Formats: sequence, structure tokens, C-alpha cells
Amino acid sequence: DRIFYLVNKYDKISNNEGGKCMEIEKKYLVKEIPFDLEKLEKEEIEQGYLCIKPTVRIRKSNDDYFLNYKWKNKSVSDDNAIHNIEYEMPLTKENYEHLLSKVDNYMIIKTRYLIPLSDGHKVELDVFDGHLKGLMFAEIEFNSDDDAVNFEKPEWLGEDITTDKFYDNTLLSKLSSYDPDKK
Repeated sequence: DRIFYLVNKYDKISNNEGGKCMEIEKKYLVKEIPFDLEKLEKEEIEQGYLCIKPTVRIRKSNDDYFLNYKWKNKSVSDDNAIHNIEYEMPLTKENYEHLLSKVDNYMIIKTRYLIPLSDGHKVELDVFDGHLKGLMFAEIEFNSDDDAVNFEKPEWLGEDITTDKFYDNTLLSKLSSYDPDKK
């Protein structure tokens, strides 16, 4: 209850600016990586889920800490992209560490590489570690539905897994290990 109180309080304080956004994204498996990852901007991420429906998670990204509240936007029915409404609020390191003990299932640990595309989009390539070592996929966020529909993926991206529930981070947090053959 305290988390939901904080979300509502933050929404009133922020006047829906800065903390709340509509997220439109697509996910792809990766066929190959045609560049040196070490030359790319990256974030070291760990995240855990306090609740799955709606999604409430904590995340450490490099040296920043966040509480994130996200739910599917059911007013949009589109099989081409995921539509979420999302709030993100900063946490202190102490608050983050306190909430770690309340996380359900397993923490997700990944390195996110930020890859700019020539068309102006940015690919977020997630390379998982820990219990999900061996898993890798890419996400692209879009400004509009038309942008998502008209997106032409680069050759190095593989199958569109946008609607494949197996690759949902909340569900991945429940796996004790990653085995691509047991999908």
C-alpha cells in the first residue's frame, strides 16, 4: 500500500510531467552482433519485482536507483508493439537496498548496450547475466504507433518477440535458469 501511495503522491506532485510516460516498444532476438560492444555506451542494470500485476519494480542502473510502476495500456489494441503507461521515480541507495528484501523471485542482472541507428532510433541491447546468462534481446522504443509499424529492423536483429510472453522480464524473473531449448 505504501508503494501505491507514493506513486499517487508523485503523480500529483509531478503533474504528470517527468515521471509518467507512454511507452511504445518492440523486442527482437539478436542474430549476430556486428560491432564491438565495448565501444558502446552501456548501463549495468539489476532489477527486481515487488509486484507483477501491476508491475512494480526496483532498478539499479549504474549508480542510479529507481522505483518503476508500469501497466499495459488496454485502450490500445495493437499486435505490432507493446503499449505501457509507466511511472519512474528516483530512490536513494538506502531505499533501494531496503526494498531488495521485498523482491519476489530472482533479480534480473543485465548489461544494456545503447546502439544508435542511422534512422534516429536507439536499440537497447540487453545481455543477461546471473541466472539468465546466455539470453540476449533488443528493445526499441518508438514515438508513435506509426513509427513502430513503419520501423525497418537492421539485418542483425532476428525474430520479432514483442508479443512472446516468454521474454517478458517479469516472467523471466521467475526462472531459476535460462535454457533456450525449454522455451
